[in-house]
Amino acid sequence: MHRRVSGPAVLVLASGRGERFKASGGTGSKLEAMLFGKTVLDRTLDAVRASGLRWHLEDKGHPGMGDSIAAAVHATRDASGWLILPGDLPLVQAATLSAVAQAVASHAVVLPRYGGRQGHPVGFGSACRDALLDLTGPLGASTVVRAQRDVGGVFTLDIDDPGIVTDIDTVDDLARAEALLLRR
Repeated sequence: MHRRVSGPAVLVLASGRGERFKASGGTGSKLEAMLFGKTVLDRTLDAVRASGLRWHLEDKGHPGMGDSIAAAVHATRDASGWLILPGDLPLVQAATLSAVAQAVASHAVVLPRYGGRQGHPVGFGSACRDALLDLTGPLGASTVVRAQRDVGGVFTLDIDDPGIVTDIDTVDDLARAEALLLRR
């Protein structure tokens, strides 16, 4: 775990069961699937490390994404904000993480968007700390985003990074990621 005392923390969520990946013909965990000599999770962590931001890997088994986020925020509660990054986004770029982190300094919630599609990491400022700590269940932080949208606290950040919408849920997703990686 990379530690830096100030600034936002990247919360890498790696607690899911990956049932869709297995149902699509994948063997084992989607995070351990190989993508050009590295696991999906290692590729995601490479970008996180390259960003220079503080980060935390939440890989304990939790009943839902909300529980995972709450546990990760609790582990980094002194951070000035949080970037929620599922571990199955192996093509996300370090510059994207930095851009979202920069935007979190001025906004309660930052939603990155590529080609009209919302992606990850979703950024949350310190004003969201208590709401994030209270999360439970399978819905992640959507309730926090809705609450902030109602008070004008959501900022959409257009990003030129297809990696923010290239998650690995199926074997076909892994093949698409391989094709995108070849084009880089």
